[in-house]
Amino acid sequence: MLMAMPMLFQKPLVNYPCNLNMSMDTKQTPAISFDRGRLTHEELLQLYHQLLYPRMIEDKMLVLLRQGKVSKWFSGIGQEAISVGTTAALLPDEMVFTMHRNLGVFTTRQVPLNRLFLQWQGKAGGFTKGRDRSFHFGAPEYGIVGMISHLGPQLSLAGGVALSHRLSEKGRVSMAFTGEGATSQGEFHEALNVAAVWDLPVLFIIENNAYGLSTPTEQQYRCANLADRGLGYGMEAHILDGNNILEVYQTISELAADMRAHPRPVLIEMRTFRVRGHEEASGTKYVPGELQKAWAAKDPLLTYEQYLLEQGVLTSDLIDKFRTNYKKGINAAAAVAFDAPAIESTTEAELSDVYRSFEQIVHQPEPGAKVRQIRFVDALAEAHREGLKKHDNLVLMGQDIGAYGGVFKITDGLADDFGDHRVRNTPLCESAIVGMGLGLSLGGYKAMVEMQFADFVTCGFNQIINNLAKLQYRWGGVADVVVRMPTGAGTGAGPFHSQSNEAWFTHTPGLKVLYPSTPEDAKGLLLAAFEDPNPVMFFEHKALYRQLTGDVPDGYYTTPIGKARTVRTGDQVSIITYGMGVHWASATSEQSGIDADILDLRSLCPLDHDAIEATVKKTGRVLLLTEDTLTGSLVNDLAGYISEFLFEYLDAPVIRVASLDMPVPFAGALEKLFLPQDRLQQSLLKLIAY
Repeated sequence: MLMAMPMLFQKPLVNYPCNLNMSMDTKQTPAISFDRGRLTHEELLQLYHQLLYPRMIEDKMLVLLRQGKVSKWFSGIGQEAISVGTTAALLPDEMVFTMHRNLGVFTTRQVPLNRLFLQWQGKAGGFTKGRDRSFHFGAPEYGIVGMISHLGPQLSLAGGVALSHRLSEKGRVSMAFTGEGATSQGEFHEALNVAAVWDLPVLFIIENNAYGLSTPTEQQYRCANLADRGLGYGMEAHILDGNNILEVYQTISELAADMRAHPRPVLIEMRTFRVRGHEEASGTKYVPGELQKAWAAKDPLLTYEQYLLEQGVLTSDLIDKFRTNYKKGINAAAAVAFDAPAIESTTEAELSDVYRSFEQIVHQPEPGAKVRQIRFVDALAEAHREGLKKHDNLVLMGQDIGAYGGVFKITDGLADDFGDHRVRNTPLCESAIVGMGLGLSLGGYKAMVEMQFADFVTCGFNQIINNLAKLQYRWGGVADVVVRMPTGAGTGAGPFHSQSNEAWFTHTPGLKVLYPSTPEDAKGLLLAAFEDPNPVMFFEHKALYRQLTGDVPDGYYTTPIGKARTVRTGDQVSIITYGMGVHWASATSEQSGIDADILDLRSLCPLDHDAIEATVKKTGRVLLLTEDTLTGSLVNDLAGYISEFLFEYLDAPVIRVASLDMPVPFAGALEKLFLPQDRLQQSLLKLIAY
């Protein structure tokens, strides 16, 4: 079990060098003071090369932009010392999470320039097959994961990778960049809080470059220093001169070495300045001329170059030689990218990359396995236990799931048996925990995140929709995360604990969506979800937890994802449904004497189109039943599919039965009115009589 870091190893929480009161007031922007410490001439020169190379690439990109040969560029000119100094200070296998202006990370990690140009041009041979531009990509072989446009989520991913390092006792750190503007986002605060609570070895780097697009810092936050925010999380924090390559490199080197031995998060505010626009089209007219002039005198490349000339490490001839050689290489790489043909693809190729290919193996129960009548909730508990035994890299995370056992007691006892490092109580921050799960996956682990109620997933929506769902398609990233969703109405829980929101996720390519209706499938599908390396949204109707019992085999088995289940055979009408709808359909058919063919989808994405086709052809009459509200629900997609591809087999219109288009009410009589159960029989009789 991982223990909290002993106080013996705690650093002072705040370390702000007195000469770094670097406000954006030009009178308080001191000159750079270099201190080589113990660095050799060779090391000083290496840092110079690492600064010069991205600057010259940027100069080329600005020329190409003016020529109309590239569509967009986010310039990091004037900020290179941060990217270069921090990355050079890390070990090659330590993961870095980048932002718009971190070209120096890629060049310091020696990512081939021809591949970068191909990426920027959307050509084959880049990193994302033309699916992402700029630095929105991952290069796992170089230990780099790029941003998404929402700015904050990479911080939680870095925390998840750091958690994987703690679990494996690997002795490594991760590092994530963000800007001063993004520190206002909720994800920033959630990520820092979790990292602090769990003592995760992650470096959070704030590039404070004075403007969030055109908004100056005094309109973004009121604290004197962004590093002060580390205090609120009990986190060590520093302010560095982000234009001083030696200060950045040496400080990060020392911190990272200490963090590997004594894991903890550290917040670094790097004071710098964005000398060009947020992106080139936005310009810099809003920046006072005096401010531009003051920071131009602190150019990280030119000031360091002058220092090395004074130290006798560089000469003018060497500078000319280096620049000439780099220019040739840059021009050659750019020419290759421009000469490369435009990317081509096919519908099949694009669709095949939305999900990670995975050979699903259906595990049958062991021969002679005992079958017991147990509750739905107990079947889920068994699935967690079997999953933890089967996958020693599976980590469960959620609010109160540890010693308390979760609000529904599904994880009761698991922390005692498997350790609280694998069954982890989390702070109340759904977005960060989903991001941590994704970071764990990038670190080679499997993650399960429990939403205490499916309604609370809105707080983690961005991570699920824009990170989990898209990572595989964008650059082949592994998102081996299951999100458990206690869902459904009928318990008098009101509008914030009762919603059926599965359609939000069936609408999102890249996610798999499962919704079992029996204890046997609850266990088998959850174990199948743990095996699947794709992100899975796993819905459980909480009204079934203790209300429903069924036969469940002992031990480990899986239920196939993407296969529906025939609940009841009949010839009069087909009822296609899932979740609680299966039980409503069965009860209504029995009570009404209707000879219904009932199909339990149980896998909402991917759907079992063969099973749907078979039941439609069999009866010619179809009723689609869901607990979700009608507008925008899955049954509309099913109705469209059946009408388009199976119309010739229909003897009547497709009927949809769903909850009313309104929030879920609290009072029992109102909730009963809201739900579709009492409207089902009438709709069935209408369909049969057509």
